[in-house]
This record gives sequence, C-alpha cells and structure tokens, in this order.
Amino acid sequence: MKSEVILEIKDLHASIEGKEILKGVSININEGEKIAIMGPNGSGKSTLASIIMGHPAYKITKGSIHYKGENITEIPPEERARKGIFLSFQYPQEIPGVTTTNLLRQAIKSKGAEIKITDYKKILKECAKMLKLDESFLSRNINEGFSGGEKKRSEIFQMAVLKPSMAILDETDSGLDIDALKIVADGVNTLKKSMPSMTFIIITHYQRLLNYVVPDKVFILENGKIKHSGGPELAQKLEEKGYSWIQEEFYDEKNEEIIEGC
Repeated sequence: MKSEVILEIKDLHASIEGKEILKGVSININEGEKIAIMGPNGSGKSTLASIIMGHPAYKITKGSIHYKGENITEIPPEERARKGIFLSFQYPQEIPGVTTTNLLRQAIKSKGAEIKITDYKKILKECAKMLKLDESFLSRNINEGFSGGEKKRSEIFQMAVLKPSMAILDETDSGLDIDALKIVADGVNTLKKSMPSMTFIIITHYQRLLNYVVPDKVFILENGKIKHSGGPELAQKLEEKGYSWIQEEFYDEKNEEIIEGC
C-alpha cells in the first residue's frame, strides 16, 4: 500500500529581519518515513525546522507548507502542535518549577483530551519503561540541572507520551558524547518501532547519528536550497568528502547548463 504524503513543502522562501534564508525549498515526505536533512552551518536547516513549526520570527515570502493535505502556512505553532507536529529543540530550555509530568498533562489537555490521573500515570510509567528511563526523572523540573543527554532523552520521552504524527529533531546529536548519542538513538528507534506510522525529520550536520538511526531518504540543504537528495549512502558520501563537493558539483552542473544553452 502506497504511503500518504504527510508533509509537502512547495517553493518555500523565508527570511528573518529582512535577510533571506530559504530560497526555494521543495520537499515531499511520506507518512512513516525517516528523513535526514543535512547541510553546513548557515545552510538553513534549523530555519526550516522552525518554519515548519510556525516560529513567528520568520517571514514566509513565497511558497506553502501542507500537512496532511491542509495548508498550515499561516496557522500559529500551538495549532500545528495540536495537529500532531512535534519539534525537538537543538538547545532545550530549562523551565524551573514545572515538572515533566505537569507539562505533558497540560499538553494533552490542550488537545481537548480528557484523561484520568490513574490512566495518565500508567502511560507515563509505560513510556519510561519503554525508553529505559528511571521514573524519578518524571518528578524533576523540565531540563533543570539536566545533562545534554538527559535533555535530549527528555524530549524523546515527551514524544512517546504525546504520540505526534510527525517529529522534527533539530540537531538532537548536538553536544552529545558517543554514549549519550547511542542512548538517544535507541530511544528514537524504540519509539519508531512502537509507532511505525510516525514520521521523523532528522536535522543534523554529521553522519554519526545516522549510523544508529538509518534514514529512508537524505536531503542536502546548502545556501537555502535543496542541492541533492538520495538514500543513506548520500550521508556516507558527506562523511567521506565533506560539504565542499556539493558546491563543486553544483557549479559544474551550472556551467554545463550554460554551455548547452550556447
């Protein structure tokens, strides 16, 4: 059975404070896929994640975003979250005085779902067990005093409880050592196994996360545009050659087009 397109981005142009960042991004992502978006610093990867989530600081000047067939280009981030889009931040913020348990209960309520406290606690314990997370973690304030690895595991846990249709992981591997990286990757894989229809967009600089969470497709974003796409082998090519070959190949193609035009 053919998968449905869950996210369709058409010719997306976007800017912040008058500076154009995205210069015509077009991507189709099917339900249940694991997609990697890679690119050098300043290429627009995190901007793309923020815009999909509806960050108000960015201005879309052209193009559109369709999620499950609905145009969400203009709707606010909280509505996108209620529709099932989740963003895992590159640098999760501390929220003193708010526990993970309270945050997630309010998030569930905001979707209009009523849940008994006994059922809710059962869900929390099941998700903690699935992700091999100590239950004491649940009573701690959001990210307060957490290590980098704990912050990222906390967000994977939030995904497990909220069960979004699509999760965007914005440089989840940033600042993690190899042990923490493996723990986070194991959490993502466990979550994917328990919810096969869940779609993941993994934004990263490096191949190393993709050694543990193998993507179905890889897109290379450079200078605000998608320059290449392919399978997992494309990430391996980046690991071997770096990002310089993207520019070289792009300009070679451009020169060939000019020659052919003459």
